[in-house]
Amino acid sequence: MKTLLLIDIQNDFLPGGALPVPEGDLIVPVVNRLMPQFDLVVATQDWHPPEHGSFAANHPGRTVYDSIDLDGLSQTLWPVHCVQNTAGAEFAPGLQTGSIARVFPKGMDPRIDSYSGFYDNGHRASTGLADWLRDRGATELWVAGLATDYCVKFTVLDALKEGFRVHVLTQACRGVDLAPGDCDRALAEMQAAGAVLESR
Repeated sequence: MKTLLLIDIQNDFLPGGALPVPEGDLIVPVVNRLMPQFDLVVATQDWHPPEHGSFAANHPGRTVYDSIDLDGLSQTLWPVHCVQNTAGAEFAPGLQTGSIARVFPKGMDPRIDSYSGFYDNGHRASTGLADWLRDRGATELWVAGLATDYCVKFTVLDALKEGFRVHVLTQACRGVDLAPGDCDRALAEMQAAGAVLESR
């Protein structure tokens, strides 16, 4: 079962959004072109409650990109983004969502962030994605989406730990590069863990 996993291709991560990934919009036509090549297409979706603890706005005196302790884990504070049932949380305009078999929401627990599509950042709770994929016979995943150095990276690393073979479609990913070189380091980390980097 050839499976494409789309990570957080949502309005707030596009240029003009609350937490824009540079050139994030450019992956949409690439993803649309790739989807017909796969037997199964699955997506993740950041789906935060307004009171989420990763939002700087919920910590008086703190600013965006500060680091805090959130329920025992180090947490970067972000702008308010991808709030449930808002336009910012919707999938990117032009993304052919009709090909997506199922959407797995994440980041719903206000006490912990969830970069990975498989688990929250503390691996305390599963989204159910791994079991769902296995139930459908998926053993090999091709991953695309936003952002390379956060949600794509952590999804790929968890997928490898779950025993999936993983390909990262580098032409269909873009990153934040909060610190210069973050994206390159993320790609190197994924490759070192066993992922295949490929461009098409």
